[in-house]
Amino acid sequence: MIVIRAVLFDLDLTLLNRDASIEQFAKRQYERFSTGTCMSHFSQEHYVSRFIALDNRGYVWKDKVYQQLINELGIDGITWEELLDDYVAEFHHSCMPYPNLVEMLEQLKNEGLLLGLITNAHGDFQYRNIQALGIEPYFSALLISGWEGIKKPDPEIFRRALDKLGVKAEDSVYIGDHPVNDVQAARSAGMKGVWKRYPHWATPTEHDGIIDDLLEVPAFIKKLDGR
Repeated sequence: MIVIRAVLFDLDLTLLNRDASIEQFAKRQYERFSTGTCMSHFSQEHYVSRFIALDNRGYVWKDKVYQQLINELGIDGITWEELLDDYVAEFHHSCMPYPNLVEMLEQLKNEGLLLGLITNAHGDFQYRNIQALGIEPYFSALLISGWEGIKKPDPEIFRRALDKLGVKAEDSVYIGDHPVNDVQAARSAGMKGVWKRYPHWATPTEHDGIIDDLLEVPAFIKKLDGR
């Protein structure tokens, strides 16, 4: 009989609507630097669209993104290092959750489930994003790859989270958007791997369930739980 004791999550594109957040940030960054000669010779829309494309959903380091932006758009009067510093300092002010995030976490906690979070990112930067969403108090285990020195899909980062929660892999569910780094990796660590559907990724070949809205999670866990 399956007894689910813990539910763990990815952050970006699972709990944090990164697409909306990065667009919001890029708009605000353009507004901060468009005065004078830095960016006034091209539109905000163009800056935002190129930033989003070069960012590649967070899989390209921002130093490369800003170097490319400066070269492409002919940005002068500011260095890529200054733009990167602005990203690190300001992004958390643009963080936007997916709908029903807090309500979903509240329901899971009320069911007596332990909650954890595992995310690939720089430590302090991602921690500020978590705080900006106001969700840190819900998690009994919070692992950021930059602090752990390992990242998904390495099974060790999943094992560390499970150890902190004091639960077995088979009693745990991991929910994330990435077919390999989240779903496949969690299943390889012995957990149930659930896909939070993201239209730009192909459906995982093997998974333990698919959700589209965070509010589906509590009912899904109850259905999966054998109690």
